[in-house]
Amino acid sequence: MAQITLKNLAHSYKPNATADADFALKEMDHVWQDGGAYALLGSSGCGKSTLLNIISGLLRPSHGRVLFGDRDVTDAATAERNIAQVFQFPVVYDTMSVGDNLAFPLRNRGMDPGYIATRVQQIAQMIGMEDILKRKARGLTADAKQKISLGRGMVREDVNAILFDEPLTVIDPHMKFELRTQLKALHRAFGHTMIYVTHDQTEALTFADKVVVMYDGRVVQMGTPEELFDRPAHTFVGYFIGSPGMNFFDATVQGNRATVQGVELPLGASYAPPKGRVQIGIRPEFCVLAREGGLPFTLTRIEDVGRHRILRGTVAGQQVNVTLPEGVPVEAEANRLLFAPEKINVYADDWRVQGEA
Repeated sequence: MAQITLKNLAHSYKPNATADADFALKEMDHVWQDGGAYALLGSSGCGKSTLLNIISGLLRPSHGRVLFGDRDVTDAATAERNIAQVFQFPVVYDTMSVGDNLAFPLRNRGMDPGYIATRVQQIAQMIGMEDILKRKARGLTADAKQKISLGRGMVREDVNAILFDEPLTVIDPHMKFELRTQLKALHRAFGHTMIYVTHDQTEALTFADKVVVMYDGRVVQMGTPEELFDRPAHTFVGYFIGSPGMNFFDATVQGNRATVQGVELPLGASYAPPKGRVQIGIRPEFCVLAREGGLPFTLTRIEDVGRHRILRGTVAGQQVNVTLPEGVPVEAEANRLLFAPEKINVYADDWRVQGEA
């Protein structure tokens, strides 16, 4: 296992790139701790796979260095980095048995047969395949094959890191929860450094200790699920995390007051007047409807999703979402929108502004 350090890292697929827009990965400095579980989260084209390929050695960065522990591996081949990889589509040897597939990385390194047998049995038990170790992989479902692929990625104890590139994309939805649970259990049991690439926020938030959110080639926030939800560092994080995402309103901010559409709203902190485009952001969970005060709200529809209802509406023509707990009535006369002041975040040019208590 190893701590992974990215120093002044940037990458462009264009020769002689100079402008910011030329870079698929904008310059970044990050340290990913030894034994941590990280998720790279973002929409398609944001740079997740490029960053993963640089860490794995499949791609050399245009700028900067990659370190595993104290060793500079920027120019080291993938085979020299001592990593395991699990891909979107399972790579399984159909002519081999399940057990032989799991044992392959260990046999390839000349490990002791007794150790291999013990380790294969241990991993097979963790992924729930101990009863079919002698069965050929041919004919197994995609779910089962991806389990084998996950197990083979975990079977080596000496790897610096295990990299997962959208490993559950081809898995049936009802199986995803089970495989995520098993993967988390494997991490707790063996403590490997893991980096998991996904565009699915549920996968990222349930797997990772720290989620690395990427947008337009840049890491806009690295934090715990709670930090991403409560204090999004960038408007993209607020929009992308949560279902529905955060509501944003253009505003002017002075002290502990924000003004939106001519209506003054209290804030939970005090701010010097921010520069640039100023917005406030509020989660739908922290909005309530009332008969007076707040912003004028026009309800357009109600969606019942079981545990709660989502009220879809508008404020001055702008789409707004409100989450209402199940069983709470919707009053016909309640057409004003109020916010919990302590849950309001302030943004200037898309970046969160820190207020003073």
